[in-house]
Amino acid sequence: MTAMNNEESVIPALNARRPAFLGMLGGRVVALDRDAGTCTMAFDISTDFCHSVDIIQGGFVTAMLDAAASHAAFALVDGVTALATLEIKVSFLEPSRAGVYRAVGIINRVGQSTAFLSAELYTDDGRLTAMATTTARLIRKKEVA
Repeated sequence: MTAMNNEESVIPALNARRPAFLGMLGGRVVALDRDAGTCTMAFDISTDFCHSVDIIQGGFVTAMLDAAASHAAFALVDGVTALATLEIKVSFLEPSRAGVYRAVGIINRVGQSTAFLSAELYTDDGRLTAMATTTARLIRKKEVA
C-alpha cells in the first residue's frame, strides 16, 4: 500500500482538490498514517446541517465517514484516480451534535479494482458516535507500456 511519497505534500494536495461540500462541512485532511493505512479528517459542523436543534442529519454523518474512507484510498493506494462507493453501512451509535469532529478512514483490504474500507467518527473529546464499513470500486490510472 504505497502511494504518494511524502505526507507533507500529500495533505495540502488533497485539501486543495477537496470537493466543495467538504468545505461546507468544514472538512479537511489533517493526518495520514501509511503504516496503519489511515487518513484522519477534521470537520466543524454548524447547526445549519442539523435537525432537532443540534443533531447532525444522518446523511451528513455518512458523508463525513465516506469522505474519510475514500481519502484514505486516494492518499495511500498507488494509482487511484477515482473511487466509487458501491456499498456503505453506517452504524449511528449515539446522536452526533453540532461541533468539531474527527473522522478516521481505514483501509482494511485492497485489490486491483475493489477496496474494503471503514471509518469512525469521533467528537472533539474522543467519543465514538458513528462508524461505517464500505466497499468501493477503485479506478486507477492506466499504465503506459
